[in-house]
Amino acid sequence: MKSSQDKWDGQSRGGYYGYMFFIYLIKLCGVKAAYCLLFFIVPYFVIFALKATISICIYNRKILKYSVLNSFFMIFKHYYIFGQTIIDKIAINAGLNSSFTFDFRNYDEFISKLNSGKGVIMIGAHVGCWEVGSSFFGDYGKRINIVMYDGESQRVKEALQKSPNSKMFNVIDVKGGDIGSVILMKNALDNQEYLCFQGDRSMREDSVLECDFMGHTAYFPRGVFEIASKFQVPIVFYWAIRGKGGK
Repeated sequence: MKSSQDKWDGQSRGGYYGYMFFIYLIKLCGVKAAYCLLFFIVPYFVIFALKATISICIYNRKILKYSVLNSFFMIFKHYYIFGQTIIDKIAINAGLNSSFTFDFRNYDEFISKLNSGKGVIMIGAHVGCWEVGSSFFGDYGKRINIVMYDGESQRVKEALQKSPNSKMFNVIDVKGGDIGSVILMKNALDNQEYLCFQGDRSMREDSVLECDFMGHTAYFPRGVFEIASKFQVPIVFYWAIRGKGGK
């Protein structure tokens, strides 16, 4: 988990021109052409996103216990699948849903919570890409509010907002840390809407829970559970994980 000491700025790598390039490439040549291009892009990130590369290597060696050779191979595979996930997100936001198939797990239980007549807390994580499934929420998507630290540059936002499905949900920005975001969250729950959080990152060291995770000490944000307890609303966990063959 990334703590506030890491001074994460909320911005994704790639920039405006990188996003625009892939948006037009996907529209003109399709998703598979964008996947092929990743073979040339991945080595750049392996070398120049050095901090992330080292973290992946440590994870492969110390947590998964991979050999040196397999650990090195998995670094490239990690970046490649991550790149595919971003391409999938752009493609689906651009309305190219037919390129993908979906298998929903525990769908009936999930929908029953959303139809419970009260607000709902949805918790995800930086695993897969939840936005890949967001366009399939239908009318439920109009009641989704993503609570996030929105540090993305304005030009990248402009690139992403060119997609037809870019307004599938609302964003509550907590970057300022003021009372305004809390009021917006309360209003959303009062209106029987859904608040979505990433449950594996905290921006405040004084609001975390310590636990044993994969054999090591990890810190997870407790604020999301405090909100659910305060307003007496249910919690559901949601992930969208990429499988093989666009599934």
